[in-house]
Amino acid sequence: MTQDPNDKRNSQELATTTPAVERAIKLDIRQLKQRLTPIQFQVTQEKGTERAFTGEYWDTFLAGTYRCICCDSPLFSSSDKFNAGCGWPSFNRALIEENVEEAVDRSHYMVRTEVLCKQCGAHLGHVFEDGPPPTGLRYCINSASVRFDTST
Repeated sequence: MTQDPNDKRNSQELATTTPAVERAIKLDIRQLKQRLTPIQFQVTQEKGTERAFTGEYWDTFLAGTYRCICCDSPLFSSSDKFNAGCGWPSFNRALIEENVEEAVDRSHYMVRTEVLCKQCGAHLGHVFEDGPPPTGLRYCINSASVRFDTST
């Protein structure tokens, strides 16, 4: 469920009024911490962000599918990737809409729309309404939250 970004309630109240999403895949945090790099863990589990122009895929334009680094769900297609000039991989749509979800992010004194893997809840990045046609969306995704699969 996406919260209205104009909703002025504090994040504590939002947390208590937003129903918990039942995750299709439940991941063991200890195993993730061992399997992921420190930046992958920070981004996906602690809602961190890699620095602009430092991620592995910000300037990759090969054909393939971007999958969740935690649960391997297909999230974005290279055919929907574009150069937004922001330093993070940017897509104008999700590959399979049902595999991503959105939530209000009120961190850092801003109101943004967070993008999460619907299957496991991993933080992926944010979506903005300043992308190219036809969607007008810019899914700004951390390279550390995805794995690029060229076999698909």
